[in-house]
Amino acid sequence: MSGEALGAGFSLINELGSLPAASVSPFIGKESQHSLSATEFQTITDPEIERLPIADCVDAILAALARGRSVVLKAPPGAGKTTGVPLALLDSDASELSAGQPGKILLVQPRRLAARSAAARLATLRQSKLGNEVGYHVRFDRQVGNETRLIAMTTGMLLRRLQDDPLLEDVGCVILDEFHERSLDGDLALGMLCRIRHALRDDLRLVIMSATLQPAPIVEFLGDAEGIESRGRSFDVAISHASDLSTDRIENQVVAALPEMLRCTAGHILVFLPGVGEIRRTQNAIEAAGLAGDCQVMQLYGDLRPDQQDRVIAASGQRKVILSTNVAETSVTIPGVTGVIDSGLARVLRYDDRVGLPRLQIENISQASATQRAGRAGRTEPGVCRRLWPETLQRTRPPADSPEILRADFSGAALTLAAWGERDATDFPWLTPPRSDSVDRAYRLLELLGAVDADRVVTSMGKQMAAQPLSPRLARFLVEAEQLGIADDAALAAALLTERSPFDRDSLPTGADVGSCDVALRVQMLKDLRDGNADVRVPPGAVKTIWKVADRLVQRGPKSSPRQQRPSGVTIAADLLARALLAAFPDRVARRRSPGSAQGVMVGGRGVRLHRGSVACHVATAQADRAELFLCLDVDASGTEAQVRMATQIDARWLDDDQVRRVDQPRFDPQSQAVQMRRCLYFSDLLLSEAPIACTPSPESAQLLYDEAARDHARVFPPDKPEVAGLIHRVAFLNNHAPDLGLPPLDDDRINQVLRELCQSRTSFAQLRSAPWLDHLLGSFDYQQQQTIERQAPVRMQVPSGNWQRIEYSPDKPPVMRVKLQELFGWTDTPRIAGGRVPLQLHLLGPNQRPQQITDDLANFWRTTYAVVRKELRRRYPKHHWPEDPLSAQATRNGMQHRRLEKK
Repeated sequence: MSGEALGAGFSLINELGSLPAASVSPFIGKESQHSLSATEFQTITDPEIERLPIADCVDAILAALARGRSVVLKAPPGAGKTTGVPLALLDSDASELSAGQPGKILLVQPRRLAARSAAARLATLRQSKLGNEVGYHVRFDRQVGNETRLIAMTTGMLLRRLQDDPLLEDVGCVILDEFHERSLDGDLALGMLCRIRHALRDDLRLVIMSATLQPAPIVEFLGDAEGIESRGRSFDVAISHASDLSTDRIENQVVAALPEMLRCTAGHILVFLPGVGEIRRTQNAIEAAGLAGDCQVMQLYGDLRPDQQDRVIAASGQRKVILSTNVAETSVTIPGVTGVIDSGLARVLRYDDRVGLPRLQIENISQASATQRAGRAGRTEPGVCRRLWPETLQRTRPPADSPEILRADFSGAALTLAAWGERDATDFPWLTPPRSDSVDRAYRLLELLGAVDADRVVTSMGKQMAAQPLSPRLARFLVEAEQLGIADDAALAAALLTERSPFDRDSLPTGADVGSCDVALRVQMLKDLRDGNADVRVPPGAVKTIWKVADRLVQRGPKSSPRQQRPSGVTIAADLLARALLAAFPDRVARRRSPGSAQGVMVGGRGVRLHRGSVACHVATAQADRAELFLCLDVDASGTEAQVRMATQIDARWLDDDQVRRVDQPRFDPQSQAVQMRRCLYFSDLLLSEAPIACTPSPESAQLLYDEAARDHARVFPPDKPEVAGLIHRVAFLNNHAPDLGLPPLDDDRINQVLRELCQSRTSFAQLRSAPWLDHLLGSFDYQQQQTIERQAPVRMQVPSGNWQRIEYSPDKPPVMRVKLQELFGWTDTPRIAGGRVPLQLHLLGPNQRPQQITDDLANFWRTTYAVVRKELRRRYPKHHWPEDPLSAQATRNGMQHRRLEKK
C-alpha cells in the first residue's frame, strides 16, 4: 500500500505534535517475528502519517495479513490504532475474500459508546455519510447500508452475527479492539473466530488490538499470529498522589483536588469515578462549592443517551470538567483533556459464591488501569494526574485486571455456545478457561430455564432464547410472555430491566392498580407518560430510549401462537407479567418470614429484605395471608441480608408442578422430647408450607430419636428401675476389679446398639423410658456371661436377719450395702464380691435410717467400736435390741424382736 493512499485517510486527523519512532517487537519463534525495515517494506513518507505512532506499524500489519497470519497489535491510547488500522485495511486488499472480492471489515468494540464514536470518526475521515462506506451496529441501533464495508459493532453484536452467520461469509477481516479489557464476550468471540478460521475460513483475517496486554500469550494461543508493538506517545504526565488514604466521601475528595487541577493545567479535566451515583453526587458537590466557574460540568457513562455522549466527546471552546466511569479509560478519546483526577475505584460485577448472586461492588483498580487513566492527560500535550490514594498503596494493587470470565456469570456464554453446537464449554478454545464451578452453575441455570437438556444440548426453547439480544433470563421472559399473549408489555418491561431506569425508586407510587409488581408499575407509568396521564418528572430522553428498545424487541421477539389472550379491559396484565417473570427467575422465589413482613428467605436459603420502595413491600392486611411468595428481580447482595430493590408478588399456584415436592419430614421437638412429623411442600429447596401429621416409626424418625437420645443415655433410662444403670455399673466394676473374667464392657458402643434397636419401633423419650432396657442390655451378653455377672456382682445379698439387701454400684466407688445394724448380728466378717477380691462397704444404719458407722471391716467394728455405738444407741433408742455380744445375738429385722428374752 502506498503512502499516498494512507495519507488520504490520515491527513484529516488533528495535529498531534511530535512523536517518537514506533517499534515492532518480535514474539514467539522466528516465524512470528517481524521488524520494520526500509528494504522489506515501502517507507511511508507522508508527513501527516509520520505524526501517527501507528503509521510505522501499518505496513507490518498489512504484510502479516497478506501472508495469512493473524496480528496481535499492542499500541497505547493515542497511537491511532482504532482509526488508523481500519482505514488502512479499507484501502488495501488485506480484507479480500478468497474469491477476490472485497470483504467487509468488522471493528469490534467492548462498548456501544466506543463503537458509535469510532464509526462517526471514521466516516468523517472518509468524508462519507455514516451508514454508507462506514456504519455501526450496536444493540437496538444500526446504521448499515448495502455499500457499507467497515462496520463498528459491539462484541455482543458480533456474537449475534456469528449465531446467524457462523461462517461470516462476506467478512474479510475482524478487528477485536481494546482486547486488554478481557471481557467475557471478547474471550468468547476470540474462541469462536479461532474455530471458524482453523476449521472453515482460513482466509478470515484477525487483528487483536490492545493497549496494555503483552502480545506473546495471545500470539501463542492463536498459533499463526505475529505480534507487533507500537511505543505510542511520549508526552509526560506529572503524577501526584494523596498524602494518605482519605476516609472522606469521594465527592468531597474530588472537590478538594479540583481547584489545584484547574490552576495547573488549561485543558479539560477528566475525573474517573466508580459509578453513576458517585458522578451525580460529585457534580452536585462541585456546583454547591462554586468550583465550576466558566467550566461546563458534564457526565459520561455507558448508559448515557447517544446525543448526550456526543456532546461530551465533541470539541468545544468551553472548558469541561468531565465526570466519567471507566468508559473513558480506553473506549473513547476526548480531545483536549490535559488533567485527570483518579479516584482509583471502579464498579466490578462479580458472581458471589456465598449468596449465589452477581454482585456489583466497588474495587480498587489495577496498576495497568491507573496507568491507562493517567495517560488520558497526555494524549496531545504534557498533562497532570492527581491520584486520590497514597503512592505507597499503588504498588500493592494488582498489576492488571483479572479476566471477566473468572468472575462473571457464565450462563450467557454457555447458551451462545450451546446454540452454536458446542455441548461442553470446557472443550472450547479459551484464552483463559472458565472456572469449572462457574460452568456447572451456568448449565444448571440453563437447564432450569429449559434452554438445554440434561446432556447440555440446546432445546427448542434454548434456540428461541439465543435468538434474543438479551441475557438468558430476559430472553426466557420474552418467550414466556409471547405465549401468554403479553409480548408488548414484556418488551417494555425487558427494556426497563436492561436500560437505566428513568424513575426514582423512592418517588414511585405504591397504590397503582398493578397488583404487587414493581415491573408492572413501571410499565404502566411509561404508558401513562406517553399518554400524558402521569404527573412524574423523568428524563424524556431516557423514556424515549426505553420505548425505542422495546419497539426493537417486539420486532425481533419470538413469534408463536399465544396460549391465551390478554383479558379484555385490562391495561396491564400484571399477573401475566409476573408469571412470565417467574419463568425467567424461578431460582429467585422468596417466602416472607411472617405474613406481611418485608423480610423473607429465597431459594438457596439466602435471607432477603424488600426495599421500602417496592410495591411488594406494602401488602394490605387483608392480603397478607395470600402474599407469602414474591420474586426477587433486582437484588443487592452486598449486606448480610440481600436488599430486594425490585420484586413482584406471585401465587403459589403458578409454580411449576415438576419443581414442587411434597416431603413428609420428621424432626425432633426438644419440648415434647418426641419426633414429630410434618408434611412439607418445597419449591426447589424453599419451604412453601408445612402441617403436622401423625408420626409413625420409620428409619428417618428412628435416626432422629437415636441421635438425640445418644447424647445422654440417662434421659431415656427408666427412672423407676435403677437396675438398668446398676447393670452398667456392675459390669464396669467387674471389668475393673476382675478383668480375668473376660466380660465384654457394657460401654457407650454396646448401649448405643441396644438404643438403636429400641428406637426402631418408638418415636419419643417417654416410649424409650418404658422400654425393656434391662432385658435388652442383659441380652447383649451370653448365658455364661450373665451368670458370671449375677455371681460376681450380685444385685442383692441376704443378711443374717433373712432380708435381701440391695448392693449399690457407682463409678470409681466401692460397692455399698445400706443395712440396719441389728440385721447383721451374727456376721463375723465383711462379705466380699468379685471372687472375694472386693469387700462391701457397709453403711450401718440406726433406727432413724441414718448411718451410725461406715466400714469395710466388720470384725474390727465388732471388736473396737461397737460398744461405744451400742451405748449411744441404747440411750437414744432404749426400746430397741442392743446386745452386748453382737456375734452371739440373733439378728432382728425390726430391732425389737428379742427384747422380752433379754428381760427374762
